Amino acid sequence: MDHKTILKKIKLCIQLMELHDENPFKIRSYQSALNSLERGDADIMEISESELSKIPGVGKSILEAIVSLKETETFSTLDELIEKTPEGILEVLQIKGLGPKKVKTLWEELGITSTHELMEACQSGKVAKIKGFGEKTQETIIQNLEFKASNAGKWLYADVEENIESLTSELQKSLNSSEITVVGDFARKMEIIASAEWLIGTSDISQAKSQFKAIEAFELDKSLSSPFVWRGKVKDLDLNFGIHFSDLNNYPSKKYALSASAEHLKSLVDEKETIAEKLAKNGFKNDEEFFSQINLQFIPVEMREGYDEVSLAKEQKIPTLLEEKDLKGILHNHSTYSDGKHSLKQMAEYCKELGYEYLGISDHSRTASYAGGLEIEKVQKQHEEIDQLNKELAPFKIFKGIESDILGDGSLDYPEDVLKSFDFIVSSVHSILNMDIKRATKRLLTAIENPYTTILGHPTGRLLLRREGYPIDHKTIIDACAKNKVVIEINANPWRLDLDWRWVRYAMDQGVMLSINPDAHEMEGYADMKYGVLVGRKGGLTKEMTLNALSLKEIQEYFDHKKG
Repeated sequence: MDHKTILKKIKLCIQLMELHDENPFKIRSYQSALNSLERGDADIMEISESELSKIPGVGKSILEAIVSLKETETFSTLDELIEKTPEGILEVLQIKGLGPKKVKTLWEELGITSTHELMEACQSGKVAKIKGFGEKTQETIIQNLEFKASNAGKWLYADVEENIESLTSELQKSLNSSEITVVGDFARKMEIIASAEWLIGTSDISQAKSQFKAIEAFELDKSLSSPFVWRGKVKDLDLNFGIHFSDLNNYPSKKYALSASAEHLKSLVDEKETIAEKLAKNGFKNDEEFFSQINLQFIPVEMREGYDEVSLAKEQKIPTLLEEKDLKGILHNHSTYSDGKHSLKQMAEYCKELGYEYLGISDHSRTASYAGGLEIEKVQKQHEEIDQLNKELAPFKIFKGIESDILGDGSLDYPEDVLKSFDFIVSSVHSILNMDIKRATKRLLTAIENPYTTILGHPTGRLLLRREGYPIDHKTIIDACAKNKVVIEINANPWRLDLDWRWVRYAMDQGVMLSINPDAHEMEGYADMKYGVLVGRKGGLTKEMTLNALSLKEIQEYFDHKKG
């Protein structure tokens, strides 16, 4: 049990109380407590009952619930609600766009208690006939169910990173006489991981198999396995695994092949042979020796995706990729002025403490009222605080930014006199996400052509494994950013990683700079910068084409020039 899990359990309790028409005052009190806990700085697991009771909204019942969660991982109110809720309803509640009230209606009117039944009801047209739903809602539910089904068993790289590293350590400890390496999608730093894959190189495969069987963390599925590849599930985690066995002689070539994409392996090195065919000849000890033998520039593992990396390597044009240490500042961050967890001062001081030269604060604009968007008076107040903090924290600097909502017609939030008061503006879409590709692209083009747009934020609005991004013509958008000197964000939040890495090279080729932004809503959110760097590297991103790799002096000049 940890801080985030406790919050999730309380949120589930609120959903179930709404589903079962519990006392609205009780629901409101739980929601109030949840809001305070989400915005607070303290880790629930580390503070005392006395400290918890002082948090606004945390009354006797919610305090008892938290204490029980810390001790037993559940509490009586939640247990009672779960007991009278069909198991499948809990899964239906996770479908995007279906709140507790709509789920209750589906349950009562159509007897729907599972996602399977919900899909059948939608496909037969029954859901559209219910008051308050309609054809459009029904189609959205179908799309969300299909999206959820297609992503079953898949994980964000960031969410399984620690697990895979821990399992790797366990394998190395248990099979200490073998060579062990992570391969597959994880080795290439893919944003979504469908299976954790390892290669075991050994002089005694039978012994290695016996040693592996003794590891309790893995549950082997013999029906999916073969003599040299064992498959199954990681226990206590809905994650597939694959264990590949190899003798030591073939280990280097197997390691390369299992870490690269199928398309990369099909890439032609010369007129006669592909990468895969060159690998089959073996006779090398490591990747560096392999590239030397085939007269190709070294291709980093994360770039081995089968795009143009082999062609670039033939011409010695694989660039020096961006590293986290190259970044000098952090742009696109939120504070308690809007929906952030930490104050502007806390965000700035921690940013400085991490060794960065500058912070770009960009709270939500006024249209995002759901996220505490800043009214004009609040903007002015924040700017005054920034001026004061810049005196205290110099030479570190806070730049005055805003995440301006791109409105339905493509215009930016705030009148021109307010827009010009910012050092930079991140323009992002947060609403009306159901436009077709033509309208969505036109909307972004209008925002890009606005002279006050500095950075185009999370271009498609996607949430990996949760919702697809809205459709846009990427090429047209990137071309417009090149024409209007607009930077494109690589949103480093592991749920977004948007702009997708597959478009990074095209953007750079058009002269469009990228900005690695964490979209941090708390100090700990700065740690997500690493994931932005990982996907940037996959696309071939360089230090020279990264906005926030500019020094404080350089980015000040960049912003001044843009405003001028």
